[in-house]
Amino acid sequence: MRPIRRQRLYLIIVMLLGIGTAVAFTLKAFNDNLMFFFSPSDVVMGKAPARQAFRLGGMVVDGSVERPGDDLLVRFKLTDYGKDVAVEYTGILPDLFREGQGVVTKGRLRPDGVFVAEEVLAKHDENYMPPEVAGSLKKETVAGRPASEEK
Repeated sequence: MRPIRRQRLYLIIVMLLGIGTAVAFTLKAFNDNLMFFFSPSDVVMGKAPARQAFRLGGMVVDGSVERPGDDLLVRFKLTDYGKDVAVEYTGILPDLFREGQGVVTKGRLRPDGVFVAEEVLAKHDENYMPPEVAGSLKKETVAGRPASEEK
């Protein structure tokens, strides 16, 4: 093989390795930033990841919001009318956050089953509900009805 051809072959191999490495790093970064949505029923049934951040959405249970101290810690429960999940959040809640409203939280699940939220998003008016929350609530209310009530 001529030296010029060998040099071109090495160059092509190095370029392919570089492109492959760039694609691998891009896919790894994408996978690390991928975040799934789960309903409270999914979390209680163990479908949510234990060590990975995910989104949890549902309705804030009436009478469940408590502020145990003088700090910014807030505890409340989210429900999809099937199951409830306890949530802890340290920070300032959105102005539209209140009991009976739909919210989506982002965070991680502790081993004791409490969801520790890093971010809480509340709906912006009385007509809007995040699509994920609306879908999970609809699924749970239909699943919770007797077959004679379904149409």
